Amino acid sequence: MELFKEFIFEAAHRLPHVPAGHKCGRLHGHSFKVGIHIRGAIDPHTGWVRDFSEIKAIFRPLYDQLDHNYLNEIPGLENPTSEVLAQWIWQRLKPGLPELYKVRIHETCTSGCEYRGDAETP
Repeated sequence: MELFKEFIFEAAHRLPHVPAGHKCGRLHGHSFKVGIHIRGAIDPHTGWVRDFSEIKAIFRPLYDQLDHNYLNEIPGLENPTSEVLAQWIWQRLKPGLPELYKVRIHETCTSGCEYRGDAETP
C-alpha cells in the first residue's frame, strides 16, 4: 500500500547557477506543495500503514525551517532547485520515516519533481 500526506509552505528563493538574465536568478517566491509518500503493509489491527498524524509530526521540524523563509540561507539549500529541495527533505525524513518511498515537490501548479531516494543515483 502507498499513502501520502501533503504540505504547503511559502518560501522565497533564487537560483544562483542559472544563466545571466534568467528569471529564476532573481529573488522570487512560491507556494510549494510537498507530498510525502510512504509504502508498507497495512497493519491488521489499526487498518493503516502509518498514522497521518505521525507523518505530520515527523515533517513538522522541516516545515518550520522552510515556511516563510529564504531557502538559500538554509544549509544544504544554497542552490534551492525543486530537485535539491526534494533530496534535502528525503535525507532528513528517511531516518525517522523508514517507509518513505518518494518526495514529490510542486513549485507551481504545473511544475515539479519526484525523488525516490534509494532508487535514484545521487
